[in-house]
Amino acid sequence: MKLKLKGVQETMIIPLWARAVEFEQSHPIIKDHKAVEIIRKLDYNFSKLNNEWATQLSVVIRTEILDNAVKKFMTLHERGTVINLGCGLDTRYNRLENTEYLWYDVDFPDTIELRKNFFNETVNYHMIGKSVFDYSWFDEIPENMPVLMIAEGLLMYFSEDEVKELMNALAKKFPDAEMLIETVPNSLVKQSQKSNLIEKQYDIQANFSWGINKGKDVTKLYHNIKYIEDWHYFDYHKDRWKIIRWLSLIPYFKNRFGNRIVHFKFE
Repeated sequence: MKLKLKGVQETMIIPLWARAVEFEQSHPIIKDHKAVEIIRKLDYNFSKLNNEWATQLSVVIRTEILDNAVKKFMTLHERGTVINLGCGLDTRYNRLENTEYLWYDVDFPDTIELRKNFFNETVNYHMIGKSVFDYSWFDEIPENMPVLMIAEGLLMYFSEDEVKELMNALAKKFPDAEMLIETVPNSLVKQSQKSNLIEKQYDIQANFSWGINKGKDVTKLYHNIKYIEDWHYFDYHKDRWKIIRWLSLIPYFKNRFGNRIVHFKFE
């Protein structure tokens, strides 16, 4: 299948590739059978990613962190709803399928049409073809259930004002909901905008626009956000980080180059 993706949408290929090639490791951090299945059916120049070992490792670590966080939420709440914003070709539902949970993958209409080549909706699993900023998708989510939202590889491509607007809307519609977001440090945002970092590294025309240096900085996005915890990628699977393992012991380096998953709640 020939892919026709441009700009930020093309970045969905990177995590799919990263999860699929993890199978080649002698002791894989995750085993994503669905990613392997999909990547074999796509006509895309994956070879340009072959040397991106740090990106590949970052993706599988974030996948592991998010999988564990979602499973913990499911353990604490017998029934509930998971909303995956900007889902791309994510396969998390397949790994964590829970018959008591409703799951909604939200992304642009053409992305959802692409997903439908590989995923089928069920009683519990649904795909919504709308921009996350088209708040009409709110009407498709049932009320009066615990809600967990995921924004993985998404918010860094929007401006701070746009991220604040989204948080404001989500907080009003889903009070008491919890959220897991991926963040990049401000230094990478500046580097991206100054030198077209993503285009040079991946040959994809996209730029970071928003970042934070500390997990607690999410409280600046909306007045009713309660920070819970965050996880820094460099703290996991240190044996795979090569020289970065030692550089990450320097706080200045760790805070300037490593991504995080931040967990918070709307109150």
